[in-house]
Amino acid sequence: MDKPKKSFRAGPITASVFVNVRKVDGKNTEIPSVSFQKRYLDAGEWKSTTSLNTNDLPKAVLALTKAYDFILGMEKPVPEAEVSGNGTADQS
Repeated sequence: MDKPKKSFRAGPITASVFVNVRKVDGKNTEIPSVSFQKRYLDAGEWKSTTSLNTNDLPKAVLALTKAYDFILGMEKPVPEAEVSGNGTADQS
């Protein structure tokens, strides 16, 4: 498995951002994805799970929000002409 581009941790929860390259409309496009896991100690052995208990939820939200913000920062801004579709700013 490839290494994550970036990982965010909040307590035992880790959210990792991976970037896959796919062809979209004939162009190589980076498609980010996020996986998360919870690490815990069981009888002296570290294990991981994707199941969360109630106390884990705020930590998962924090780690996933950081991953989301990171992904938004990776995206290239769309030129204003492309947003309006006609080369002029939308006056609505």
